[in-house]
Amino acid sequence: MQPTYTMDDTQWSKLIQNVAYYFDDLTLKRGFQYYKQSRIRSFSMTEPSKINALVEGREDYRVSIDLDSFTRCHCNCPVSGHCKHMAAVLLSYAEQQNRSVQVLANAKAASFLPKISSTSTSSAGANGKYQQQLKEHAGRIADGGITEWREYFAFCITPLAHTTRNPEYVDRALSSITKFKPKLSPEMDKLFTLHAHLFLLEKLAKPSANLPGQVAFTSSLGYYTQVAVSELQEAITRLLKSTLPLSPEQEKEQDLWSHVIETLSYLRREMLTESRDRLRDQPSFSLCYDLLWRNWIYPNTGGTKLYLDEIKQLQQAESELGASLSRHAWLLAQSRMYFYLKDDQKAWELLNKAAERPGLHPDELMSFTSPLLDAGEWSRLVGWLVQIGPLLSSRLYNLNSYSTSWEEAVRHLPEAEPQMWNTLATMLPISGEVYEEKLIAYEKWQTWMDYQLSIGKQPSEFRVADLQPMEKNAPEVLLPFYHQAAERFVLDKNRHSYKAAVKLLKRLSKLYKKMKQEERWEEFLDAFTTRHSRLRALQEELRKGKLIP
Repeated sequence: MQPTYTMDDTQWSKLIQNVAYYFDDLTLKRGFQYYKQSRIRSFSMTEPSKINALVEGREDYRVSIDLDSFTRCHCNCPVSGHCKHMAAVLLSYAEQQNRSVQVLANAKAASFLPKISSTSTSSAGANGKYQQQLKEHAGRIADGGITEWREYFAFCITPLAHTTRNPEYVDRALSSITKFKPKLSPEMDKLFTLHAHLFLLEKLAKPSANLPGQVAFTSSLGYYTQVAVSELQEAITRLLKSTLPLSPEQEKEQDLWSHVIETLSYLRREMLTESRDRLRDQPSFSLCYDLLWRNWIYPNTGGTKLYLDEIKQLQQAESELGASLSRHAWLLAQSRMYFYLKDDQKAWELLNKAAERPGLHPDELMSFTSPLLDAGEWSRLVGWLVQIGPLLSSRLYNLNSYSTSWEEAVRHLPEAEPQMWNTLATMLPISGEVYEEKLIAYEKWQTWMDYQLSIGKQPSEFRVADLQPMEKNAPEVLLPFYHQAAERFVLDKNRHSYKAAVKLLKRLSKLYKKMKQEERWEEFLDAFTTRHSRLRALQEELRKGKLIP
């Protein structure tokens, strides 16, 4: 079982990188289980890089590993590609070499760049030449545009080409990008930082064939890549939510503004070609496009020229992109421009077209309300809430933000309250939870009760605390609710239902007493007892509940 050949630190580093590249997390986890279960039946090395082993599975599988070329590894199990049996053998190999099995099993996270040996003259020379070229590229940043920036980013990450796409990869890439970056103005520095993050986001989230033999991924990413993507998206969102002062003087100078317009052009292209079925799990360039307009362009521009120019650009993109155009994003972007032009009717028309087929995320709909809330445009906000409400009703979505927007609108514009009730009622049953909460908050007791009766709810479905506001403020509306439920329980004709009926009758007794209508209660109870006098078990429960002697 002991290998003949010893592995040095360089070979160990290379092994970690190869395992991280060729094996997915699930396969490594399953291989680790096989390793822990001691399923490697035989192990031999005929050459320093060649391993042969027998692994117990549903049957015994023969595994051959070539440490110099993982594409030549083989296992005769039904799985095509790198399997758990190969992973188990490699973990056993690490143990026999007195290396960390845990590090290899978590190679996706542990992968690192090969370090340049200080004793290697050729390597040091190559590294020095690369550093000099990096400085030359960085020297062109200050006077360059977005294209030059992206060329610089690409050069910076060249040494990372064969490393695993994980958070460490992003940290190393950003460190390399900022190492020789010249001093920029605060505004330009923020734009530069944004593009560095967008560039890396593109590298991680888009199908790629940067590495030989790499299979381009589509809608799913590896776990650690997904973590890195999420962190990048959060950083980009934070950047775009911060302010970017753009004065009219700067607009005339066409310096910072020219970079903003280049940024807009880049995000427009990415947004219009983004697959809509990936937005839930992958970064959304549509969100970046919206935030750029909302936080960086809209607050710093006057007049209508930029919005009209953007509409022309979007309409031109339809013919240029053809079948690759995302019509959802295209319609949504035009709707935003008409929104900024305050042509709400046209914006609603385009928004409704975008919502005709699945693919429009609720957050994209709600993004129209935020600027109106910030600006205190209550009348427009009401109009938008009325329009987007029915579009939200066909989607599973937390309506808390929508509900809060209505509260603010009605607080500042009380006459809009009937529109709120009509819209929420139109959105039922999706809006049911919000609708109920608001009916109680606005003390619409009778409407709340009518709604419960219409959907067949019973008192037993509520906690006592839920009904206490009703019992305190409008006990009379609960009477039919409790009466009907008690009668339904009696119809079930079993001991358990009789107990439930008596429990409700006792609550009814308290309500009648609170309303000072004890005589009416006595009349009802006499009639109820007489009507069900043959139900002996019910009579017993009534006595236990001290409702009758």
